[in-house]
Amino acid sequence: MSKLEEAVAARDGDRTGQAFTAVMDAVQSASDAERILAGPRLAALLPAFPPTGPRPTLAMAAGFCVERGADPMACAEPILGGVRRDLLDALEFARRWTTTGGGEDELPEPDEKIIDDALPARLGGDVYEATRLTLAWCSVEGWQPPALAVLCRSAEVRRRYASAILPSCRELVALERHDLTCLAYALAVLDDEPLVVLHKPTGTGFEVRIGGIGDNFQLHTLLAHVLVGGGYVPGTTPSAESVRLATDPDPAQGRTRAIATGAFELFAPDGERIWNEGLPDDIPVVEGRRLLVLDEPTYQRSWNADRFFPHLPGTAELARVLTAEETRSWFARTSPGNGIRRPS
Repeated sequence: MSKLEEAVAARDGDRTGQAFTAVMDAVQSASDAERILAGPRLAALLPAFPPTGPRPTLAMAAGFCVERGADPMACAEPILGGVRRDLLDALEFARRWTTTGGGEDELPEPDEKIIDDALPARLGGDVYEATRLTLAWCSVEGWQPPALAVLCRSAEVRRRYASAILPSCRELVALERHDLTCLAYALAVLDDEPLVVLHKPTGTGFEVRIGGIGDNFQLHTLLAHVLVGGGYVPGTTPSAESVRLATDPDPAQGRTRAIATGAFELFAPDGERIWNEGLPDDIPVVEGRRLLVLDEPTYQRSWNADRFFPHLPGTAELARVLTAEETRSWFARTSPGNGIRRPS
């Protein structure tokens, strides 16, 4: 490790290449105690590596060390800084490619075979810049595992870095040439987030504080646990095993056959459905609070109870039951179809 650091500091390409290969091999065979120490040192080298160098591979090694116990916060800034830079460079590649060559449907697959002598003319700029943008387009998915390693192990990492990266990640995902779904989901995880929940059949309202929830399947289970299991609203109480799988601080070990059953239909304030396949971040913010409306399920639905991110336990706690006046006020902010039901 010291030889790699010295070679990078000396900007000695040959020595850096030799030491880099040796370190990558050593990380695989090292003990976890050694990986805990190596992770931050590997991550710290990322800014010194050129954008056309093997930065994703170096980040992968640092992320692997985080998975084995290295401090995610100590590794986060260099890793997520590299993620952000390559996302922006990949988007710039797409912009230039489509500007000179047609519509977005003509964007190439992320394969380094597209690197050729025609790139500078196609993208503009010099050979180095064209190569940098193209390599970002081709290798951006390689940043996903190390990014997930730090994002899924620290709420502080998510709070500090995620919001600056999420828009460019979603923009690149929308181009449909890269599979960055897991990264986009991790960047969108909400932590210590107040959520106003209106239960339409009973006309009751609640404030629930949520965090670390990877998708709305997990949110659905935890809301049912808090509201139905707590006796606040009628419905199907989730099984103890499905709740454990959603909240257990220990990482999930493999896939289970546990089943969670739907207790509600989830709606936005304007009456649009909030899909279980989506994210808590999909729930709209109304006057400073995310506002969710629950209704009776129109059909019986069930799903595998495993959580989306095995290393990320979710939380949902009832902060308080809203007063009748508060509940009416929040229902007034929803569409007419989402209003409190009146007896016929």
